[in-house]
Amino acid sequence: MPTLQVITLGCSKNTVDTEHLLYQVRDAYELVPEEDSRPVDVLLVNTCGFIGDAKEQSIQTILSAAARKQAGEVGRLLVFGCLSQRYPDELPGLIPEVDGWFGARDLDPLVKALGCQPDPHQAYRRVRTDGRHPYAFLKISEGCNRRCSYCAIPFIRGAHKSVPMEELVEEARALADEGVRELVIIAQDTTYYGLDLYGKRCLAELLRRLSAVEGIEWLRIHYSYPADFPEDVLDEMANNPKVCRYMDIPLQHVSDRVLDKMHRHVDGAWTRELIRRMRERVPGVAIRTTLIVGHPGEGGAEFKELMQFVQDVQFQRMGAFMYSEEEGTYGAQHFKDSVSASTKRKRLDALMELQRGISLAYNQSRIGTEIRVLVDDFTDGVLVCRSEFESPEVDGEILVPYTPAAFDGIEPHSLIGEFLQVRITAADEYDLTAEVTV
Repeated sequence: MPTLQVITLGCSKNTVDTEHLLYQVRDAYELVPEEDSRPVDVLLVNTCGFIGDAKEQSIQTILSAAARKQAGEVGRLLVFGCLSQRYPDELPGLIPEVDGWFGARDLDPLVKALGCQPDPHQAYRRVRTDGRHPYAFLKISEGCNRRCSYCAIPFIRGAHKSVPMEELVEEARALADEGVRELVIIAQDTTYYGLDLYGKRCLAELLRRLSAVEGIEWLRIHYSYPADFPEDVLDEMANNPKVCRYMDIPLQHVSDRVLDKMHRHVDGAWTRELIRRMRERVPGVAIRTTLIVGHPGEGGAEFKELMQFVQDVQFQRMGAFMYSEEEGTYGAQHFKDSVSASTKRKRLDALMELQRGISLAYNQSRIGTEIRVLVDDFTDGVLVCRSEFESPEVDGEILVPYTPAAFDGIEPHSLIGEFLQVRITAADEYDLTAEVTV
């Protein structure tokens, strides 16, 4: 059989796209893992084109793949995903070694280019690219109807399109049959789910249906949008034991002036009230957010307000980015990128330094508590675990040293995908250490 390798860049949504593609062509190719360096007949690069750093990484990866092709290590080189969706006219002339360019919405044409026929009845099936972990990302919709002024996603991924519930439940069942215990719900905007298909927001109903899938124990929500937040989701989180008390909600800022320029359709008062209601209705919820510093309109007063907001709210998890002007966006066309790069860097460093102290205090407050964890991996004598308050790949981990005596001689790798009851014994600003309880 010819060999096929895929290099996937960018976010978890790209990973899901790759896995759906691989299932469609699995019978026609020997699939070569991404980390394998042997020559292959076909190499695919699934690109990211969201922000400057991601675009640069995608270009460098394509150039490296082109060099492999010139050296005779690759037969055909095909590129797909967000970068080629965003620059369909420019890229072919710049990198002629690529044999075919396909956008993020061109999976069926790509399947055909690989000599296979797309099977719409198997569209929900996947070949997992990292099957050793007991979690998987479940993409519930594509595209976005929001028009945030800084964001290129709507014209890369198109308008919002929900995946029917029946298909998502079938996908969840197939993943559970492969040993998946946790589903991380993702989309460009998970709270918008269902409006196009059912005329209403249906994330809460989807959570109920997914929680009925045998073998799935945890459901985790990512990428929630604050405007028009469907609060029945909070009821589900508070009352459904399979829905993790964890909310990923990118807020981006708190200043009214900056939020208005971002086209976020909320103000600072709404944002603060939403966080208050989340914590009131879901006691103990861990809230993760992302923020942008240096957006047009952010002066010293607006940044000071953002710092005070983070200090007041005490997010359990937080990431931050410097604003980068993206061509084609409303912001690039109508606003001047007026904050210098050095000021952006200073603000980012100050914000993350503040958050480091908050994260450390939160983690230290958990020392001595007992909690249920899922074992993700075993490495260097340690079981790598997470609780409902840690999301895979973006948050810290709970590390449980393994000794045969503590686990009655059970082989450690057989514990991957199992749930343990542990006691937290130590913490730093990122990870925690724990011991298993009897």
